Amino acid sequence: MQPAHTTKEPLTSRCTRLLVTLALAAAVAGCAANAPGKAAGRLDETPRIAVISAFAPELTVLLPQVQQPAKHSVNGVEFTTGTLEGKPVVVFLSGISMTNAAMNTQLVLDRFNVSHVVFSGIAGGVNPGLHIGDVTVPARWGQYMEWLMAREDKPGQYSAPAWMKSELTMPAFGMMHPRPVEFRSAATPKVTKKFWFEADPKMLATARSLQNVGLEHCLAATCLKQRPQLVVGGNGVSGQAFVDNKAFREYAFKTFEANVLDMETAATAMVAHSNGVPYIAFRSLSDLAGGGEGENEMGTFMGLAAANSAKVLRAFLAAWK
Repeated sequence: MQPAHTTKEPLTSRCTRLLVTLALAAAVAGCAANAPGKAAGRLDETPRIAVISAFAPELTVLLPQVQQPAKHSVNGVEFTTGTLEGKPVVVFLSGISMTNAAMNTQLVLDRFNVSHVVFSGIAGGVNPGLHIGDVTVPARWGQYMEWLMAREDKPGQYSAPAWMKSELTMPAFGMMHPRPVEFRSAATPKVTKKFWFEADPKMLATARSLQNVGLEHCLAATCLKQRPQLVVGGNGVSGQAFVDNKAFREYAFKTFEANVLDMETAATAMVAHSNGVPYIAFRSLSDLAGGGEGENEMGTFMGLAAANSAKVLRAFLAAWK
């Protein structure tokens, strides 16, 4: 049924109403784009090397060397962009632990145009042939605390579920059996199980080419017995625990042939692999993970170790093509 009376709306009024409607739609869309939970865009499009440290004493060695620094903050994490040894970088603190390392490595990959990932920091020494102050650059990293806590059938005797036994290819530490982690990526979307995550071969080759870095061996009046050395290759392992135990140190060396252990690198390595981004890690020994005499040495030597790791990192960036 048609209305009894109709009034034709002027063209100018219709145009005004249309413009107001479009403006409101744009405002709503803008609010939606900024709403919590929505995907955020990149903060910077310059291809950069992500330089990661786990805690403040490591980062403070590097930040003053960054040229043309600019600060960005995401989820409480401060990212500093600029150049280091002439290379565009984004430098930040992952935070201590595997969870922080994984979460914030993914965050930097999502919010910046990252071409390579580099970790620099301190670690506990596992290989008895290495010493405090040495800088290690492992060729691969694994997560040693992806464990089965086995059932104790009799005192001191443990058994694994039958369906899991094929995964347990490494010796156990008591009831604790190391296992591979589930892994997938764009290149390999099918879930697979993997223990070792390899560092980038080209980055390792550059690390092997470094000479005469001049590692520190004295901190104030305290000097090391041996001159620190750069060791490229071998294995590193990571887990949630701070290790200060001689028996577990010996187990880690025998089982994984590890040079060092820490609490972050293997998590960053896994995230880098999942995203198809090359990575490498420089870790300097601040302590011997329970293998030294007396109390843990980290409180004494972490400054020296952090400085040595940063020196090798800067030499690497200067040499990187």
